[in-house]
Amino acid sequence: MAERRPFVRLPTDVYPVNYGLCLKPDLIDFTFEGRLEAAVEVTQATNQIVMNCADIDILTASFAAEGGEEINATGFNYQNEDEKVTLSFPSALQKGSGTLKINFVGELNDKMKGFYRSRYATPAGEVRYAAVTQFEATDARRAFPCWDEPAIKATFDIALIVPKDRVALSNMNVIDRKPHPDDENLVEVKFDTTPIMSTYLVAFVIGEYDFVESQSSDGVTVRVYTPVGKAEQGKFALEVATKTLPFYKEYFSVPYPLPKIDLIAIADFAAGAMENWGLVTYRETALLIDPKNSCSSSRQWVALVVGHELAHQWFGNLVTMEWWTHLWLNEGFASWIEYLCVDHCFPEYDIWTQFVSADYTRALDLDALDNSHPIEVNVGHPSEVDEIFDAISYSKGASVIRMLHNYIGDEDFRKGMNAYLLKFQHKNASTEDLWDCLEQASGKPIAEVMSSWTKQMGFPIIEVDQEQQGDDRVLKISQKKFCASGPHNGEDCPNWMVPISICTSEDPTCTKLKVLLDRPETTITLNNISPEQWVKINPGTVGFYRIQYSSSMLEGLLPGVRDLTLQPVDRLGLQNDLFSLSRAGMISTVEVLKLMEAFVNEPNYTVWSDLSCNLGVLSSLLSHTDFHEEIQEFIRDLFTPIGVKLGWDSKQGEGHLDALLRGLVLGKLGKAGHKPTLEEARRRFKDHVEGKQVLSADLRSPVYLTVLKHGDSATLDTMLKLHKQADMQEEKNRIERVLGAISAPDLIQKVLNFALSEDVRPQDTVSVIGGVAGSSKHGRKAAWKFVKDNWEELHNRYQGGFLISRLIKLSVDGFAVDKMAAEVKSFFESHHAPSAARTVQQCCENILLNAAWLKRDADDIHQYLLQRKAPPV
Repeated sequence: MAERRPFVRLPTDVYPVNYGLCLKPDLIDFTFEGRLEAAVEVTQATNQIVMNCADIDILTASFAAEGGEEINATGFNYQNEDEKVTLSFPSALQKGSGTLKINFVGELNDKMKGFYRSRYATPAGEVRYAAVTQFEATDARRAFPCWDEPAIKATFDIALIVPKDRVALSNMNVIDRKPHPDDENLVEVKFDTTPIMSTYLVAFVIGEYDFVESQSSDGVTVRVYTPVGKAEQGKFALEVATKTLPFYKEYFSVPYPLPKIDLIAIADFAAGAMENWGLVTYRETALLIDPKNSCSSSRQWVALVVGHELAHQWFGNLVTMEWWTHLWLNEGFASWIEYLCVDHCFPEYDIWTQFVSADYTRALDLDALDNSHPIEVNVGHPSEVDEIFDAISYSKGASVIRMLHNYIGDEDFRKGMNAYLLKFQHKNASTEDLWDCLEQASGKPIAEVMSSWTKQMGFPIIEVDQEQQGDDRVLKISQKKFCASGPHNGEDCPNWMVPISICTSEDPTCTKLKVLLDRPETTITLNNISPEQWVKINPGTVGFYRIQYSSSMLEGLLPGVRDLTLQPVDRLGLQNDLFSLSRAGMISTVEVLKLMEAFVNEPNYTVWSDLSCNLGVLSSLLSHTDFHEEIQEFIRDLFTPIGVKLGWDSKQGEGHLDALLRGLVLGKLGKAGHKPTLEEARRRFKDHVEGKQVLSADLRSPVYLTVLKHGDSATLDTMLKLHKQADMQEEKNRIERVLGAISAPDLIQKVLNFALSEDVRPQDTVSVIGGVAGSSKHGRKAAWKFVKDNWEELHNRYQGGFLISRLIKLSVDGFAVDKMAAEVKSFFESHHAPSAARTVQQCCENILLNAAWLKRDADDIHQYLLQRKAPPV
C-alpha cells in the first residue's frame, strides 16, 4: 500500500464568518471568474492566510482590517498536493475582524466534482452544457478558495452572473435578479444569506430546467426541477418530498430551517444524489419517474433516495460531523431513516424486509473480510476521505443504528435524537455526542455497547446449542469474531456487546427474552417450552451478527421455513447465514443447496431476491468448472414453480411486490435457459420492437436480459437501437446494465467499446463494464483486459471518487484463481489509484476466498447436483 500521506488540518488563526461570493461561469469556454469577499476573524496576529484551493488561479488578494486600509497580498504559494494556498502579506494582520478579497479564475471541469459541466441535449437535439456543483467531500475548493473543512462553518451570500435565458439556483431563495450592466444577455442573480453551514453543502446550478411545485403541510416550498419538457416526471418525487418533510419535522421535533427546498435532476452525476442544503442534486434515475415507462423498482429507489437526502437536511446539514472520521454518523443514520420514511409513505413496499437484503447482508459480507475497516476511521488526506464512502459507512452504519433503535425503543430513541439536534444545531458533533444524548434519554450503557460496534471492525458469529431440561430449554450461547475465511482462532479474539433476542415457534414475531451478551459465553434458561417447539435467535434479523446453530436446532427450524411460520425476514436471514458459513468453509455448500430446496413454497419477494443473489454468486463461482450447466438446472428447478404460479401478466389486485417478484423470477429463469420462458420472452420482445405490444416497464429488464443472453449480433444491434431511441435515462440504464449478457466474444468486445462511447454517460460506463464482467467466464476476462487496456482514460475520468472503486470491484471480484489475485495486486502497484487502495485489497482477498471455496467444495457440489437427478434405486 502507498504510504499514508502526512496530513495537517488548516491553521485556526484566521477563520471565516461570512463568504460573499460572486461567480460568472462561461458555458461555451468552460471557465469561470470569481470574486470572493469574506468577513473573517483573525484570532492571533499572522502575516499569512492558509486556505484550501485546487485548480484555481488567484489573480489578486487583499486584506483590510475593520476600519483599516487594504493590504495587498504579495505572494500566493500553492501546495498542489495538499490542495492548499498560502497568501502572504507584507505586514502582520492584527487580531480582530477584517475583510479578505480574492479575485480568481477556474475551469468548469468534466470530472463530476467541484464546479463542473454537465452535458445535455435540448428537446431539439442540440448539445449544451449546464454548470453544476458536487462538493462533498473536499471539492468546494475547486469552485472558490475556502476553509474547506466541515467544522469551519460560516454563512454564505451567493450571487451568480448567468445568461438571462438560464435557470440559476443555489441553497437559498432568490432575493434579486437584475440585468448585468456590461452585457444585456446576462443577469445577476442574488440569493438570500444562508444559515451557518459547512462548505461541502454549498451548491449552485445554472442550466435549462422545468419544474413542478408544491407546499408541504408545514409551509415549505418544494420544487422538483427536471429536464425541459419532462416536468411530469418530477411529480412522484414531489409527492414523496412533500410527505417526507413533515414526517421528519415530527420525528425530530425540529422544523426544516430553510424557506424552500429544490430537488434537481443532473445529467452527468457521479453519486446517486447529494444533500446540499436547500438544493438537493440527483442523478436523473434517482429522481425522475414516468408513470408509463418507469418500473416498480425505480419508484422504490426514488422514494428511498429522496428520503435519504431529506433526512440529511437535519442530520448532516443542521448538525454536521466534526470531521470525516464521523462520516458514518451522517450516512449510516440517513441510510437507516430513509427506510423509516418510505415505510411511512408506502407501507405496501414491505421495505424493512428489503433493508435486510439490500443493506444488512451486504455489510456483513464486506465486514467479514480481513481488509474491512471499522465504522469510524481516522482519515486525513482527501484521497482517504473518498475511500470511506463505502458499504461500511452506509450499510453497516445503518444496520448498527437499526440494532441500537431496537435496543433502546422508539420513544427514547426519538427523545435522544431531539436532544442531540437541539444541542448541536448549526454546530458540529462527534459519534460520542450522539451516544451521550441517547444514553441520557434511555438510561442504557449506549456508549459502551456501541463503541464495540463502531471502533473495531468485523462482527461476531454467535454459536448456539440447546438442551431440554424438563419444561425448560437451556441455551448455551457463545461469540467469536466471524471471518470470511473461517472462524477466528487467534489468542486476542475481540468481543462485542451483543444485544440478543430470542423467540419461539409459539409466537415467531414476539421476543420472549432479551439479554446483552457482554462476555465470550453464557447460558440462558427459557421456561415453559415444550420439546417440540423451536427456538430462534435474533427474531427480525436485527442484531448485526451471524448465527451458527447446532444441527439439532437447525433441523428444528427447517419446518418453519417450509410452512412459512418463521417471519420472511428470518427465513431470509437463516438462509443467508448458512450461505455465508459455507463460503467460510464452516459447513458444506451442499447443506445450503438442500436448505434452498425447502423454499419451494416461498411467496415473499425479498426472500426470493436474496436466494437469487446467492445463487448468482454460486453460479458465477461454478462458471470456473465444467458443470456450470448443472447449477443452471438447479436454478431452473427451484424457480419454475413460482414462475408458473406468477405467469407473465399482472393480475387483478396485485401490488408493488408482485411486480418486483415477477421481474426477478422471469429474469432468473430466462438467464438460466428455461425454454418456455426464453420462447415467450423472444415473442414479446419481437412485438415490443415492432410496436405491436409495448412491454410493461416491469417486464423490460427480464425480457431484455433473456433475449440477449441467448441472442446473436442482430439482437445486440436491436438493443443498441432501442438504447439510441430511448428518451428516458432509466430506459438507457436498463439496457446498459444487461448488454453484458451477450455471449459471443466479438459481441462482448463490441459492448465494451460501446461503454466508453459518447452514447453512454460517464457515470454509467461502470455498469456496462460491470455487466460484462458479471455475466460469464469469458466476459470476466474480457472486462478485466479492457479495464487494463483503457486504464489511463478510465482513471482520468473518475480519478478519486468512488466510481473508480466500483469499477475495480465489478470487474475483478468474480475471479476464482489464486494467480489472478497476484495479477490484480501487481497491476495496481504500478497503476496507482489511492482512493481505491482498500477496494483493491478487498478484491484480492475475495479472489483467494473464491479459489479456496471452489477447491474445497466443487466436487461435493457436483456430486450432489448429479445424484439429485438420479432415479431412486
